[in-house]
Amino acid sequence: MRSSCRRPARSSSTAPGVALRYRLAVLGPAFVAAVAYVDPGNFATNISGGARYGYLLLWVILAANLMAMLIQYLSAKVGIATGRNLPELCRERFPRRVSFGLWVQAELIAMATDLAEFVGAAIALNLLFGVPLFAAGLITAVVGFAILGLQVRGYRRFETAIIGLLGVILLGFLYDTLKIGPDASGVLSASSPASRAPRACCWPPESSGRR
Repeated sequence: MRSSCRRPARSSSTAPGVALRYRLAVLGPAFVAAVAYVDPGNFATNISGGARYGYLLLWVILAANLMAMLIQYLSAKVGIATGRNLPELCRERFPRRVSFGLWVQAELIAMATDLAEFVGAAIALNLLFGVPLFAAGLITAVVGFAILGLQVRGYRRFETAIIGLLGVILLGFLYDTLKIGPDASGVLSASSPASRAPRACCWPPESSGRR
């Protein structure tokens, strides 16, 4: 029975270029899932928390990301082994009432996370370009539906757009990191829950002549 779930063995004569393209194609869904870690809502929360508490809460972000990675890893293993996604398995294994409750919970969580991303993007447009919040919200909605509409023309185009946006976020994050100049020792010490990391940065930077 187990042999039916195994993948067919790949030929050893596969060209290196074909193997590389296969691996790059598999990375597409991973980049789409990575959006959950770098959406505007997370950025706003992390920046405001860092400005107030410094590195003190860094271990919370580290622990949350490790738990999320574990859940995604287990979900991927379930999908590979069974060929079904998690909602399908819950519908098959659990009673109807439990499945309905899980569906309601998933919808509420999705709406809460989408609301944070939507508001974060609108506030970002307002702060960066001075766009009024109402207009910024409309722009965010149009761009969001346009990106989702790329799936109609093929999922690869959707993945390419997401990867491009992630690249822009990465460049912005690197710029902020190099401009602020974080303390490496403070970052390492704050990775433990027992640490009492002091405030290592202040934004905007205070002038030495002021009190």
